[in-house]
Amino acid sequence: SSQQTNKRTDKLNMAQTTKAGPEWASYTLGVFVCQSCSGLHRNIARISKVKSILLDPWSSSEVEFMDSVGNDASKAKYERLVPAFYYRPSHTDCTLLRDQWIRAKYEREEFTSVERQEPYSAGYREGFLWKRGRDNGQYLSRRFILSEREGVLKYFNKHDAREPKAMMKIGSLNATFQPSKIGTPHGLQITYLKDNSTRNIFVYHEEGKEIVDWFNAIRAARFHYLQVAFPVAAVSELLPKLTRNFIREGYMEKTGPKQTEGFKKRWFTLDDRRLMYFKDLLDAYARGEVFIGSKESGYTALPGLPPNIQSSHWQFGITIVTPDRNFLFACETERDQKHWITAFETVINRPMLPQDYAVEAFFKHKP
Repeated sequence: SSQQTNKRTDKLNMAQTTKAGPEWASYTLGVFVCQSCSGLHRNIARISKVKSILLDPWSSSEVEFMDSVGNDASKAKYERLVPAFYYRPSHTDCTLLRDQWIRAKYEREEFTSVERQEPYSAGYREGFLWKRGRDNGQYLSRRFILSEREGVLKYFNKHDAREPKAMMKIGSLNATFQPSKIGTPHGLQITYLKDNSTRNIFVYHEEGKEIVDWFNAIRAARFHYLQVAFPVAAVSELLPKLTRNFIREGYMEKTGPKQTEGFKKRWFTLDDRRLMYFKDLLDAYARGEVFIGSKESGYTALPGLPPNIQSSHWQFGITIVTPDRNFLFACETERDQKHWITAFETVINRPMLPQDYAVEAFFKHKP
């Protein structure tokens, strides 16, 4: 019996061909999955039943079924009509995105029929989300409308209000899932520019499908906006611009422009070339923003602080050199310092685009 099990395991390993990683499989769908995704497949047990390739017993018919289907054939069936703008999560993404991707493919079969993609591909979406209040931090139900035709995402403070509380232009809109920061698995942070400064709103919905549909509807609207704005750009060039995760977030200490005042602890977010700092990590807008240009334009990130600077509470300093002035920060640990410097260097080593120069010019002329 154990020899038979070993033979079956060998067959399964051979069926993986070049797929050396996954050690789990859905024996009802005929696909190999990683351990993390195997747990999510258990959420749709009536459709997908999983086993360990190495630890569980396999019947000959199950082995043959795995061999006859496999990941490539399954992908051709269940991912046949995935829209270009739809976010395909990786193993590093939050549980919600991965869970809803699996459900969309196998439970709802959204990518076998264009009609099933209506909630996020129609160019218009309306509904209610729980939004964090700017002043008291309470989450309140707000009506949201996303309209490609108007080029905006807007929300209303009262359900029957005619005038929106805020209008967010699709051109500067971004959305990123922030479950640990917001404190709910369905937490979504939406950012937009107002007077060229970043504004944040934090929202969630009780239903995972709803908030992921909103996320992909925003990506669809951004995709169509960019197709019009950059008509000769390839789809592959546009996709990274639909939504973006922040390069790095976390606490650092900072001092003021004269570098004579004490260091204060602030929450920092590095979003593309904008380094923003907040008194609280869920603040609606930043207390200040710093533009991070490229090394060709005179920007550098250095470990440590100038010798004449009074010691901060945290000992691991970072000096950001810009053409106009230096910015001084301090990290709690050496590990944080290294990670922040790596993040800054990622941006600094990247050549600036024409639109980056326009943003830099705005920062330089800011009062």
